Amino acid sequence: MESGFTSKDTYLSHFNPRDYLEKYYSFGSRHSAENQVLRLLLKNLFNIFCVGGIKGDLLIDIGSGPTIYQLLSACESFKKIIATDYTDQNLQELKKWLRKEPGAFDWSPVVNYVCELEGNRVKGQEKEEKLRQAIKQVLKCDVTQSQPLGAVSLPPADCLLSTLCLDAACPDLPAYCTALKNLSSLLKPGGYLVIVDALKSSYYMIGEQRFSSLCLGRDAVEASVREAGYTIKQFEVISQGYSPTTADSEGIFFLVGQKLNSSA
Repeated sequence: MESGFTSKDTYLSHFNPRDYLEKYYSFGSRHSAENQVLRLLLKNLFNIFCVGGIKGDLLIDIGSGPTIYQLLSACESFKKIIATDYTDQNLQELKKWLRKEPGAFDWSPVVNYVCELEGNRVKGQEKEEKLRQAIKQVLKCDVTQSQPLGAVSLPPADCLLSTLCLDAACPDLPAYCTALKNLSSLLKPGGYLVIVDALKSSYYMIGEQRFSSLCLGRDAVEASVREAGYTIKQFEVISQGYSPTTADSEGIFFLVGQKLNSSA
């Protein structure tokens, strides 16, 4: 299985952040499966962070990719956010948006939608500025390493968020379990782990490029999270998936776990 799974080197050489953003986050055609998934992602993240009361000082986003949608509600609940990713081109795309550079991806339709969810307390530009102020660092991350952030020293986080990352980073179930344990070293006891990922997905497409996904069901995910030292507070599944030519899945799951005090 591992021999056919997309390698880390392939991500460095073939993952095009711009193509990925245009495909999954353009918010153009209002009836596409990708836009329906994105709306449900934003609604559920709003519920977790703004309604569910997951809050604190520091949130570390694991595998941010080139995206910021997953942090729009989180920045209402956390003072400081660290964005991370494995690929240099994704980190550069994030920095382009943070610095308001020419050619940065236009997130305003997504931001405006989240503002609506949150009751239009602020306008879209204010929301974007709030998130830019909250993101303190953009760091390289490798979940397969025992120190996922390398030599960078950070205080233990109040929350780890990982959205559409772990299934793509882990070639098999043992690697998935190990990655969860590696990430646990970044989180304080009693802190929260929020995972959003595709359920039973084996691939996703960006243009003609196919990327592997670890095909896991609910039982395997829950068992891995518990084995890594968490209690599971919430596990919700939405049945909406991406269009069949884009990715296969049985939906998207939202997991909230809490790190046990006795966990390493």
